[in-house]
Amino acid sequence: MALEPKDTAPAFALKDDKGDTVRLSQFKGKRVVLYFYPAAMTPGCTKQACDFTDNLKIFDKSDYVVIGISPDKPEKLAKFRERDDLTIILLSDPDKEVLTKYGAFGEKKLYGKTVVGVIRSTFIISPTGKIEHALYNVKATGHVAKLMRDLQLS
Repeated sequence: MALEPKDTAPAFALKDDKGDTVRLSQFKGKRVVLYFYPAAMTPGCTKQACDFTDNLKIFDKSDYVVIGISPDKPEKLAKFRERDDLTIILLSDPDKEVLTKYGAFGEKKLYGKTVVGVIRSTFIISPTGKIEHALYNVKATGHVAKLMRDLQLS
């Protein structure tokens, strides 16, 4: 069940790397870059998280909040944040409920085989809670730069 532009972004309440609950509703009135990634501290996921962190001031200046969600437990996310000096919001979805609501968990191709897992995806959510962009099967490397070009951020 893939989301499309103009769909209402599914609500969520998830734990962050400190164990605090973060809700999508907290960011009403701002644009949200919500991205889903398979696993903290893996090469591709680290590259993507570092790229978002390195460009966070540009996103902030344009009133975007960047949130990354993975199935990792908060403790692993805390290690990920510390190890790589990440400044973006990291949320834990171990039951994969939010991943599933966004269509970011399911069958995918991995090295030519069909497997079930996290589908690397990014969503731009409007200040009113609507999906503006739904990007599935994105590449970790170069994704943030392409996203910034597409959103005309500089």
